[in-house]
Formats: sequence, structure tokens, C-alpha cells
Amino acid sequence: MSKTVGTPFHIPQFTIADYTSFFTAGALCATLTHGAMTPIDVVKTRIQVDPTLIRHSLLNAGRKIVAAEGPSALLTGFGPTAVGYFIQGGGKFAGYEFWKKNFVSIAGDQETAVKYRTAIYLGASSVGEFFADILLTPLEATRIHLVSERGYATGLVTGFARLAREGGIGQMYAGFLPILCKQIPYAIGQFTVNEFCHEAVLRSLTEEKKLALQRSKSAMFGVNLGSGIIAGFAAAILSQPADTLLSQINKGHGPSGSMASRLVVLARQAGFRGLFAGLGPRMIMTAGLVSGQFLIYDEIKHALGAPSGLEIHKDE
Repeated sequence: MSKTVGTPFHIPQFTIADYTSFFTAGALCATLTHGAMTPIDVVKTRIQVDPTLIRHSLLNAGRKIVAAEGPSALLTGFGPTAVGYFIQGGGKFAGYEFWKKNFVSIAGDQETAVKYRTAIYLGASSVGEFFADILLTPLEATRIHLVSERGYATGLVTGFARLAREGGIGQMYAGFLPILCKQIPYAIGQFTVNEFCHEAVLRSLTEEKKLALQRSKSAMFGVNLGSGIIAGFAAAILSQPADTLLSQINKGHGPSGSMASRLVVLARQAGFRGLFAGLGPRMIMTAGLVSGQFLIYDEIKHALGAPSGLEIHKDE
């Protein structure tokens, strides 16, 4: 980099209105994409928890579910999915912007921030996701019960009420540890890989081509889409084992005891192949989710007049 080591640099001072815009954009992009992916998520979850479907492809498993239960079965859990990822998405995206700015402030100067940018991305995505998952966990538990237990409830309200009545706080947060194990690697893949994909593109261009790229909406769309797809693949692979265990835990599988011991037993029972059951359809789903979220997030931020996020890419 051409800047002098230790030289302070400008860190944007986001206002409450800015973070409200980040939350709104994150909430809408997450609920729109996760809601649209509900049919794929239903099939993926059923492949994970139903022994009769574990060896089937996404298409074949979907056909069997529709044949046995009707097309409406593919929309099971839409309510908790939409509401859960509305609050989780808002918390995650706003949290990432908040913690990235604060970790950059701790670094103190541009050279240090760029040098430790990987740690900043990992830390910001992890901490932001942790707090977002506190909001998500009860709704995710409700969704999995609705998907995996036919007739469990008629929808979000009745499913959430039954879960709260029969299991209380303990059952509602039974999946908190596995959901952290799933969502934190997911967020790391989503944000960190996306950041480095953008950096790789920009570092490969001359200054003239960078300006041309920034002026071309179609070219930026292509970069954002490609980066989001790659980040989605990474997020799916990193979080797949915990996603499988989360479905098993919320289904009630595994021995009694501490959550950590249950996870170890279930992981041993599933084996490598079982932990990655449903990875193919989940990679397709996640690539669509992540790329769609970044594209929608940027558009909504622009519409709301929100500032751009803080960038700490290495220039050369």
C-alpha cells in the first residue's frame, strides 16, 4: 500500500438512522430470500431427519413429499421462516456493520486494519451473528417442528404457542448451541468470503478499469452476483454439519444429557456422510440466498439513502 504505516484514516461515524437503515435492509433481504427458498428448505430438512428420504436427491425427495402430503407441504414453516429471518437478518447485517467499524477503530490506523482485516471480518460476522441468533433460535425451532412433524400445528402462532407451552424456554432454546455452530460459520463464509471476492476483483483491475466498473451498473451487478454465489457455497459447506445436527436436536433425536454431549453422540451416529446429507440442495439454496441477500441489501440501502459500509480491502 502507498499510505504511510500508522497514518490515521477516516472512519465513518454511523448514526442511529444509519443503523436503522442497515437493519431494515438486512431484515428485508433476509426475509424475502429465506421466504422464497422455503420449499427447498423443507425438502432439505426432511432429507436430514427422515430415514426414508436421506438417499434421495432434492427433486426426488420433493416429489415424494408432494405425492404423500400435497403441494402445500412445501410451504410448511413459511411463517416462522419469514419472521425469524426478518429479525435475524436485520440484526446480522446491522451487527456486522457495527462491529466491523468498532474493530477497525480498535486497530487505530489503516495499515493495521488492512493487515488484520481477516480477523476483523471473522470477529464482526461472529459477534453480529451471535446476538442475531438469540432472536432467531425459538422461531427456527418452531419451523423445524412444523416441517418435520406433520400436524404439529397450523402455522407460526399455534406452533410457537405449542412449543412454548410444552417445552418452555428450555425447549425453545434447546438448539441454541447447534444454531450458533451453524450460523456463525455460515456468517463467516457469507461475509468474509464475499469481502475477499470483491477484493480479488478490484486488485486485478487498473485504476481506469476500477472507475469503469464503478460506473457500470451491469458490471457491478455481475461482480456482486458472482461474489455472493461463491460466498454462498462457502457458507453452506462450513455450516452443513451443524445444520444437520440442529435438525436432529429439534426433532428430539439423541440421548439425554448436556447439549455438547448430545451433539457429539449424534455426530458419531451420523458419520461424515450423514453430517453432509442434503449438502447439494443446500448449496444451491444458500448460493441463491447469499447472492440475493447482498444484491437486495445494497438496493434497499441505496433507496433508504444509507451510507456505504466501511471497506478495508488491500489495494495491491
